[in-house]
Amino acid sequence: MKQACALLEKGEILAVPTDSSYALVCHVDDKAAADKLRRIRAVDDKHHLTLLCRDLSELANYARVDNQQFRRIKSATPGPYTFILEASKEVPRRLSHPSRKTIGLRVPDHKVLQELLALHHGPLLATTLIAPGETEPLNDAQDILERFKNQIAAVIDAGACALEPTTVVDLTDGDPVVLREGRGDLATLGL
Repeated sequence: MKQACALLEKGEILAVPTDSSYALVCHVDDKAAADKLRRIRAVDDKHHLTLLCRDLSELANYARVDNQQFRRIKSATPGPYTFILEASKEVPRRLSHPSRKTIGLRVPDHKVLQELLALHHGPLLATTLIAPGETEPLNDAQDILERFKNQIAAVIDAGACALEPTTVVDLTDGDPVVLREGRGDLATLGL
């Protein structure tokens, strides 16, 4: 895990296990790494990247959250949910959605990833590891390493993950809007 943190500090991209599937991650403050993350996934700046946070207190530093939003998020975290929220001033503009000034935020429920977040001392910028042109996330560490060996520095192998991405819920405009139904049960959110 210390090696993984050192690689992140050097601007490298890692594949890490989550409670929904593997994800690509990099250091939040590294513009070149964030650009590379987008290139690997073949997504543009309108694709919401996600900040993986250790807990709800960390999440509050990066998003503006009212009481109702907080209660909904608290009911489902940690877990396989990504929430689209209004980005705070702590989020570099290059990471938020260009026209909406929003960001995806998530508190994962995976022991290995939580350990990495604790050692890293801050959130990681992430995106679900779905290869360009495909629709399903990858969950086998060896397969990931073989397919992306020239694009990522390492894979943290914690065994196979679920093969379903997170449930993504936009909480920015009053009523929640489900953008992607994934591993997270909508009933947990009262939807």
